[in-house]
Amino acid sequence: MSAHADNHAHDDDHGHHHKETFVTKYIFSQDHKMIAKQYLVTGTIMGVIGVIMSFMFRMQIAWPEEPNVLFEALLGKWAPDGVMDADIYLALVTIHGTIMVFFVLTAGLSGTFSNLLIPLQIGARDMASGFLNMVSYWLFFLSCIIMVSSLFVEAGPAAAGWTIYPPLSALPMAQGGSGMGMTLWLVSMAIFIASSLLGSLNYVVTVINLRTKGMSMTRLPLTIWAFFVTAIIGIISFPVLLSAALLLIMDRSFGTSFFLSDIFIQGEVLHYQGGSPVLFEHLFWFLGHPEVYIVILPAMGLVSEIMASNSRKPIFGYRAMIASILAIAFLSTIVWGHHMFISGMNPFLGSVFTFTTLLIAIPSAVKAFNWITTLWKGNLQMNPAMLFSIGFVSTFITGGLTGIILGDSALDINVHDTYFVVAHFHLVMGISALYGMFAGIYHWYPKMYGRMLNKNLGYIHFWITAVCAYGVFFPMHFIGMAGLPRRYYTNSNFPLFDDLANVNVIITIFALVGGVVQVIYLYNFFISMYYGKKAVQNPWQSTTLEWTTPVEHIHGNWPGEIPHVYRWAYDYSKPGHDVDFVPQNIPLKDGEEELQH
Repeated sequence: MSAHADNHAHDDDHGHHHKETFVTKYIFSQDHKMIAKQYLVTGTIMGVIGVIMSFMFRMQIAWPEEPNVLFEALLGKWAPDGVMDADIYLALVTIHGTIMVFFVLTAGLSGTFSNLLIPLQIGARDMASGFLNMVSYWLFFLSCIIMVSSLFVEAGPAAAGWTIYPPLSALPMAQGGSGMGMTLWLVSMAIFIASSLLGSLNYVVTVINLRTKGMSMTRLPLTIWAFFVTAIIGIISFPVLLSAALLLIMDRSFGTSFFLSDIFIQGEVLHYQGGSPVLFEHLFWFLGHPEVYIVILPAMGLVSEIMASNSRKPIFGYRAMIASILAIAFLSTIVWGHHMFISGMNPFLGSVFTFTTLLIAIPSAVKAFNWITTLWKGNLQMNPAMLFSIGFVSTFITGGLTGIILGDSALDINVHDTYFVVAHFHLVMGISALYGMFAGIYHWYPKMYGRMLNKNLGYIHFWITAVCAYGVFFPMHFIGMAGLPRRYYTNSNFPLFDDLANVNVIITIFALVGGVVQVIYLYNFFISMYYGKKAVQNPWQSTTLEWTTPVEHIHGNWPGEIPHVYRWAYDYSKPGHDVDFVPQNIPLKDGEEELQH
């Protein structure tokens, strides 16, 4: 594909903009770099809220019915005498899952790094539409506010699990958490989807139209390929969740019965008939499974870039990596049924979904092998970004292996809705995506803030986080295989599970330590903005275009002409050069061949 050279006219005028006020610079900014920071800080705040919720429900599971001062302080009437109410437990699990999946991982990865890196790495002045970019952030911010405000509704926040299956979510009278809290959940998600669609359309148009001269598709860094394909998946699948949310609102407020049929409450027959709650499952998981890859693909792109840079080697199998991203994107849209093996699905259809689910392991394995091969015999720079990248590969493989069990319809029936499922998706999606996000922050922090994070605090952050993550989720596989169901606020009524109580205490201790150690990261993140060591232009000696921009942010990214591209993104340790990296904007020497692995 041919690329486009000067994506905005009047290059020379970009360094001479009118003086920005606080409001235009920090609030209503249309600069992609500032919007990336807004996403990151907002996602971080939401992450703190989500982690505090996980503290509370983990303590409830470990020490059920024991008075807890924290519960009394934070939950008020929902924890009389410090003992957690059963209804609020499910609400905490619901909002925790929603916040972490949508507001932290989706926004923290796509929102932050797509905004930061797409224009910088393809050689563009900004996004295709700075205004739409700003609007997408403020819709995201509004959806966060509405979701958090639902915590303060008198009847309680949404409480149907983060998957909000009917009839709990469709009948406002079903329980406290089915009332106003659920309505706010649905409104918040509708606005979030609008934000995601605006952002995704912007990313796709920018990558297609605004690449600098010489930046063909096969010279794009793997980060851009990951963001580009992630945006396409979002455009295809998010509208399906929006349709599910709108139909659910109609069932709740306008007397329709898309998802309801033959409902009895306390012996009274409700007027609903003809609907099917399984229809909601299909609509939800048609987004829900691609959502896993909307979260994990950007992390894969970041990790690929960081590993090549810190191995001082070209990424292994560049074209195979692109092919696997495309294969994952396609297959992710035809595997949603593996979440529904026990919903009464036809066994033949179950076998089809088993086949497609196991098939998606192949491109995932290609990526894992290519990362390992990139590390092999490399000159490894073990900084915090590299450690989190290697940690990502570890958790992605260990979490992915259990996916083979859950993807098999016959095996899944035995562990469905147990802690085995919780362990699987937290490792393969939650922890892996967080590691990718942390790796990206440690690597591109100098580009965002012009200063370096403290490396020693980064090491402490990584090692304690890595030990605690496995300490939490590895034992969960075993209590899941023992049959312990998820989402139960206490297991003390079941003598069958008495022997597992001590395991839950150990898991909770690891969770508390792992959560508290994130304070070190937060301290490092915010203090380094002002007191961190000042960054040089290319601190990691990387080859991609973002490191050719000045350390001081300017609107338009480059002060003069946009650099042209002459080579692919991974010319590390190339024979015939005096240094072990050759940036993309350096022309080829006479007789030098361009590498394409």
